[in-house]
Order: sequence, then C-alpha cells, then structure tokens
Amino acid sequence: MKHNKNPNALLSVTKLDRRAFLKLTGYAGGGLMLGITVGCSPEEPSSAQSQPARADAFAPNAYVQITEEGITIYAPSPEIGQGVKTSFPMIVAEELDAAWEDVTVIQADIDAERYGRQAAGGSAGIPRAWMPLRQAGAVARHMLVAAAAARWEVDATELETLDSTVIHAATGRTLSYLELAREAADLPVPDVDDVTLKDRSQFRLLGKRIGGVDNTPLVTGAPLFGIDTRLPQLLYATYVKCPARGGEVESANIDAVKQLPGVVDAFVLEGNGNSRELLPGVAIVAVDTWSAFKARATLEVVWDESRAAKDSTSSTRARALELARTEGDDEIVDDGDVEDALAEGKQVSGFYEYAFVSHAQLEPQNTTAWWHDGIMELWAPTQSPQRAQSMVADLIDLDEDEVTVHQMRAGGGFGRRAINDVVAEAVVIAKRFDRPVKLTWKREDDMNFDFFRAGGFHALTGAVDADGRISAWRNHFISFTHGGGRPVIGGSIRSSIDPGPFVDNYRITQTLMPWQTPCGPWRAPGSNVIAFVHQCFLHELSTAAGRDHLEFLLDLMGEPRWLDEGNARALNTGRATAVIKLAAEKAGWGRALPDGRGLGLAFYFSHAAHIAEVAEVSVDADKRVTVERVTVGVDVGPIINLSGAENQVQGSVIDGLSTMLDQAVTFEQGRAQQTNFHQYSLLRMPRAPDVDAHFIISEFPPTGLGEPALPPLAPAVANAIFDATGERVRRLPISHAGWV
Repeated sequence: MKHNKNPNALLSVTKLDRRAFLKLTGYAGGGLMLGITVGCSPEEPSSAQSQPARADAFAPNAYVQITEEGITIYAPSPEIGQGVKTSFPMIVAEELDAAWEDVTVIQADIDAERYGRQAAGGSAGIPRAWMPLRQAGAVARHMLVAAAAARWEVDATELETLDSTVIHAATGRTLSYLELAREAADLPVPDVDDVTLKDRSQFRLLGKRIGGVDNTPLVTGAPLFGIDTRLPQLLYATYVKCPARGGEVESANIDAVKQLPGVVDAFVLEGNGNSRELLPGVAIVAVDTWSAFKARATLEVVWDESRAAKDSTSSTRARALELARTEGDDEIVDDGDVEDALAEGKQVSGFYEYAFVSHAQLEPQNTTAWWHDGIMELWAPTQSPQRAQSMVADLIDLDEDEVTVHQMRAGGGFGRRAINDVVAEAVVIAKRFDRPVKLTWKREDDMNFDFFRAGGFHALTGAVDADGRISAWRNHFISFTHGGGRPVIGGSIRSSIDPGPFVDNYRITQTLMPWQTPCGPWRAPGSNVIAFVHQCFLHELSTAAGRDHLEFLLDLMGEPRWLDEGNARALNTGRATAVIKLAAEKAGWGRALPDGRGLGLAFYFSHAAHIAEVAEVSVDADKRVTVERVTVGVDVGPIINLSGAENQVQGSVIDGLSTMLDQAVTFEQGRAQQTNFHQYSLLRMPRAPDVDAHFIISEFPPTGLGEPALPPLAPAVANAIFDATGERVRRLPISHAGWV
C-alpha cells in the first residue's frame, strides 16, 4: 500500500436536500466535483467548491481522485495519534470498493471551502464524518459502474464491484477503476438519494485490523511531526515567559544575550492580553536550537508580577476542606426530598479530591513560521488549524487567505494543541525576519504554560434503602473559576450527570473558588474526574447495601431504554447493561482471588460511548499497587479499524492509569511546582497492565473512541483496591494518599 503525508477532527455534517445537493455539484478541470462536505454545521455553512484536479483525473469530490496511475484518498483532519489518517480513508475506500493496497492516502490541505471544519477533539470525528465519507465513496463507485456499463453497453444492474474493479459476471469481463477514470469524469453526478450505500453485512474492509498509514515512516524516523520541520535558511527561537502566569517584563539583559555565539537577535514582546495567544516575554532567535537554549540560560529577567497569578494549591485545598462542611453557593439540581431520604436510609459519606494535571504530550510545543511575499506560512502540529489561521490573521492584521497552515502530524494532543498560543508566539517572532523561524518550547515551558486539567473536590453523602437501592444522593462540588461566575474549562458538573437519572432524591450544589492559572480541555473533559468520584461512591453505596457491585449496577440501569428518547447520542441502559455484563464475564467476575488481590468494576457513558471496565489489582504489604489486567467492554457501534480501536482503548487505559497513580501539578505563588518528568511521573512499561478490549458491534451509528475509555479506569482500579485491602481510595493521584 502507498501512503503519504498526515489527520482526525471535531467535524460536523450538513444535511443537504436534493436541490441543495444538485446546486453544489459542478465540473472542475476534467474531474467532477460533488458537493459532499465534512465538517460544516448549520451555524457554519460551507461554500463547498471544486477541488482542483488534474485534467485527466476523475475527482468526484474532495476526498477521491482516480487517474490512470492510481487511487488517491485525502485525509482531511489533524492526525494526533488517534488514527483518523487511516480510518477516514478506510470509510471512503469501503464504499468505493477499492482494494486497500491500491490506495494512496494524502494529508489534505487546510481548506475550509473544500473540507469544512478541520479539527481534532471531542471524539466527534467518526460520528460526524461517517455518512458524508460513505456517500463520497459510494457516489464515486456508482459513477465508475456507470462508465463500465456505457462502454460494454449493458445495464448497470448487471455489474458488481470488487477490489478496485468493475465486473460483468455474465461475460467474465472486468475493468479496473484506473481504466475507467477518464470516462467516469464525463458522467453526470447522481443524486445522492439514488446512490445505494452498502449494508453493514457487506463490509469487507471496515472492522478489520489495518496498520496505520504512517507506520513505516514513523518507525523509520521520517520527518512527519511539526518538530521535524526543516526549511532553507531556517532560524530557531525560544521564548521565555514569567513562570507566574500574567507577569510582565520589567527589565532584561537583552544586550548581553545578543552578543552570545549563534544568537541572531533577542527582544521583548509585550503580549496582547490574551493568555490563549501571546503572553509577555523575551524572544531569543539563533542559528540553531542549541544556541538559542544556551543563550536562554544566561538570560536574566526582572518580572513585574503585580498582576500575575498568585494561585496556591495548599490554600485552596484547605479552603475546600472547610467548604465541604457546608452546602454549595449555587444549586445545580435538587430533585425529590434528599434530606428526608437521607434520614430514613443507611447513610454513607466521603470526601473526594483530584489534582490539577498536565497534558504531558511527548512532542514539545512548536511551530515554524515564515513571513514572505505578504503571506504568513505556518507548519504547525495543531488540533485546530483553521482556528489558528483566523487567529493569526487577526493577530497581525491579514486576510485569512494570506495565512497558509500546513498541517503537521502531532506527537500527542489530548486537548492541549486545540489552543494555539505557540502559533501566536512563532508568528509574532517570525514577522521580524525575512527567513523562516522555528519556535520550540522546552519541556519546562510545556509544564509551566499548560492549560491544565482542573483539580476539584466533592463532599458526598448518600443513602441506600431497606431493599439495597440508592434512595438519596447529595454532592457539594467544589471547583474553580476564572471569574464571571462560570467554572473553568473541565471544572463543571451537569445536572444530569450519573447517577442522577436513576435516583429520585438527588441534589448537587456548587462552590467556585477563584483561580488565575488557565485551565483547558484534557482527554474526556469533565468525565475523566467525575467518573472517578461518582463510580467510586456508587461502590461505597453498594458495599453499604451488602450487594454485589455488578448486580447493583445492573439493577440501577433497569429495563432497556433511552434516557433521551430519539437521541442516538444519549445513554441507552440496554447498551450499558450489555457492556457491563461483557466486561464482567470476560474478567471472570466473582471468581475466588488470593489475599491482596481484588477486582473492581466501573461503567461510564462519555462522548456517546458505552464502556465498562474491570480492573484486577494486587496490593502488597507496603501498599504498592500493581494493576495486573484491565478488561474493557465497548459499544461504539461499528468498528472502523479494529487495530485503531484496540489502540485507542489500550492508550486510554494506560493514560488513565498513569494519571491516577502519580501525576499532579501543584502551585504556589502562581508557579507550577512540577517542571519536568522527573517530578511528573509517566507510567513505565513494567507497570503497564494487560488490556483486553472486547467490542459489541451494534447497529447503532458510530461514536468516537479517542476519549471515552479513559474515565472508567480510575474508579475500576480504586474499587479493586478496596476489594483487595478494604481501604477506600478517595484522592488522585493515589500516591498523595499513601499508595505506592
């Protein structure tokens, strides 16, 4: 198979009626352009236009191009490790009936007119692109069949397709797609309603294990990532900011730095007042990265911290412990009569907390920018390239068509690369030069200037009735705010959060503490911490009721039903029950275990995916925790690429375990106390568990898988620790509570 270049995305789909569909069709250079657009919501209408095509190319849409030389499928969205550069083209190839080995995959240009919204995040790429990509492949297949029918002078219904070939079974004749490309390009575009999509039972490619299209270049060290960018006459930059967010440069030894070997220039930037774009700091530009970093070590800056962050983890934790004894300032939900139900039932209380954490993506933040010929050209490993384009245009007063973004593969994102501050810095620095400039952050910059997952606290009280069912639930949620009465990103709680839909007497109140350091989306925002708290407290209640936790959860789900009838992205209790049973069965739930070993179960509904996990854990006399195995039951509808799906589940489990064991960022005087991996531990291979992923291939529409397998991990492990030791885990990371 032939594959080149780098995408996934937070994509949306515009439904087109017949008239709109036909209106958007047209011809472009010898290739036919069909107006199927991935990524445009009704609020963001697409101006779907023709994709430039070779004069001899059959190009029925922005995603498929066939010539006599081969079949090319364009991958439209950022590839950040989630596998969409492979899975998106697989969807097209399935409906096209192309042999996968015949396909060349190319990373598409960043072009909103051709591709709609191109971004990665929210595990929304597959569900939103599913139908448009299928239609793109099916329309191309339909037209190739029509071209063969015309050449053979037979009815198209007599023909079938297989492995990039049109077949007339009655006569044994065959024509390859490459042979038919020119003739297909001259045919009228069919109405999408007249094109038949495959039944899922006919899929031959989807659901199989397919290696990533970049696997070979990745393992051979090919330059795919942003940090690999090399251009003629390239300069290299570093940018130094106040370690307390919001500090400004009062003075710096700029003249001395300029005299150092390899240094081209050094200067102060004032910032633009937006922490998501350009903070004040000192830029050093040199002939290579080593010279820039070495010069940085001699830089002396006096910071004006009068308006800088003063955040303190120890102070906010002490305040949260005081607040936990009271009701919250704001009422999120208050159903039934919680106080009476608590008084009548068997009560359980617990105080849960979790730390701020970093995204810790392995590729440091970087962007290469080149100001030339009135154009700002960028090479950036960003999750939101179109947002970067518009931001840069505003930042340096250009039209958007004067900003070109080349999408580079990203070495991890997890939400961090959705924020383009490094792009803003690179652009403002590069604007001073007539040569390209690559800005590279040090690891300490990544840690200090992250947009952190918010910490938080929960003071919970619940009760079970005489039948062993939940009769009351009360939660005082304590989080943070940057002001304006709104929680920080990732630091909110919804009224409908589990187990609210299943409990008659349910109350959540909220108190927000002031916080200045920016927070941002982190893999499965909100769910990644709420799942830990709520699924662990459910286990506390099932234990108080004297019930097996599996039976308790299944009873809680009740009869199969949609919690929001007609909403295919709502929780379905039948699907939830199925994955809970699957994970429990595959893990051997209920079997006898030796002393010091336990099983823990958790279910969570996140990003429209139903996922349950069972962790098998051993704990020794020194409280050293070893997660032996994690068994995962998954229902995300059809699986696109089984290899990619397994990778996403395994990666989520490893990421979740790494975070819960020993990861925390603490702050004093607005400064992050952990600045590199020697203080912020990543899971090492010897501690990685076996991960068994089991998929229910349901008939529901597909949902994403990049995020939803992470939230159930922490509660499953915590519940297993209790099963092994009888001790509760109510604090993350568990190393902060004495576990090793």
